[in-house]
Amino acid sequence: MLLIPCPWCGERVEAEFRYGGEAHLKRPDNHLLCSDETWAEYLFMRRNPKGWHRERWMHLAGCKRWFYVVRHTQTHRIAAAYKVGEAWPALPA
Repeated sequence: MLLIPCPWCGERVEAEFRYGGEAHLKRPDNHLLCSDETWAEYLFMRRNPKGWHRERWMHLAGCKRWFYVVRHTQTHRIAAAYKVGEAWPALPA
């Protein structure tokens, strides 16, 4: 069972959360004028690392807030959880 540390509510079981995908993606500046290729890249292309990764999560069954998690994609170990707007913690070695 994956335990996720919500920055507001504390550690809870994964079933209380909703995964939101890769964290810190930059939307194209003017999505109405960008090319189809640029828009498709933003919508569909994601990193799929083997190792540490920053992700977005929402505490759906709790405070209903979005936050970020640094999680290892193989071991599922969580190194950090931080609020939107906070400084990004460094990825572990």
